[in-house]
Amino acid sequence: MTDEEMSVSSDHKERAVRLVEACRKVREQVSRIVVGQEEVVEQLVIAILARGHCLLEGVPGLAKTLMIRTLADTMNLDFQRIQFTPDLMPADITGTDIIQENRDTGHRDLVFEKGPVFTHMLLADEINRTPPKTQAALLEGMQEHEVTVGGTTYRLDEPFFVLATQNPIEQEGTYRLPEAQRDRFLFNVIVDYPSRDQEADIIDRTTSTMTATVEPVVSGTDIVEFQSTVRLVPLPDHVKHFVLDLVRSARPNDEGSAAWVRDMVDWGPGPRACQQIVLAAKARAIMHGRFHVTRDDIEALAYPVLRHRIVPTFNAEAEGISVDDLIARLLKEIPAASKQLL
Repeated sequence: MTDEEMSVSSDHKERAVRLVEACRKVREQVSRIVVGQEEVVEQLVIAILARGHCLLEGVPGLAKTLMIRTLADTMNLDFQRIQFTPDLMPADITGTDIIQENRDTGHRDLVFEKGPVFTHMLLADEINRTPPKTQAALLEGMQEHEVTVGGTTYRLDEPFFVLATQNPIEQEGTYRLPEAQRDRFLFNVIVDYPSRDQEADIIDRTTSTMTATVEPVVSGTDIVEFQSTVRLVPLPDHVKHFVLDLVRSARPNDEGSAAWVRDMVDWGPGPRACQQIVLAAKARAIMHGRFHVTRDDIEALAYPVLRHRIVPTFNAEAEGISVDDLIARLLKEIPAASKQLL
């Protein structure tokens, strides 16, 4: 990281250096428990630095829950897990007012019993197995970092993250996440199968007497400080226009969108996509030792930021065209005017 890149105070520069070292240690600790999945772990760390939430999709048995719990331990954060089921109620997430007798006065008072959402890192396991009414209990917490129960609003402790999982192949007994809730997630991360060598390593680690533990290397206070540092990373004008061109070109009703977009995309990403891809790109840049955002940062994060914000048409689905295919084409066909700026 050069002095020219860091045009802020030496204090901010020191914080940036500490952030890079902390991220390296976190990933090193997680790798003691989780085999492979380096890109997924990096995206989770980026989301945390960008003060965002993650939706992880993958078949059972890919260590999604283990990865999240290990990340919480490494960051020394309070951790809660909710198993989403069809009979789960909103109060099971947020908490509820209960009647308790005051031993001093003998009067009965309403006392708020906090739910599992009052934590630093919340794992919403199989979030699509509960009805929309219960899913919506997370909306206020995810957006405003607060919860309202019985007319009273309670602040959540910082940092606060929701890391949700869902099984992409099993549809029976599931409820599709409302688009408004999907949009609250910074990333939609695809957790894929490990390689053959990684799977062999998993067998060795989990079927023998080998044991591994992780050590906390950062604290919640550190993370809040790092989140402020990330926002100091400058965004060059030409990269900002690249983001605008990318997101706006994915909207079928935009005057600049291509004919194939109007045929293949039913609904495109909103302004939140621009905001979140920029924040995530700032976090990625600083993690890679740079204090400026490049087009490479945007392209690297376009898939997890946009794949849950683009709704394909029936034509696209009938032709077997995935959302990732659409994003790849968008990246390839950014208007020439934008490319000249880059």
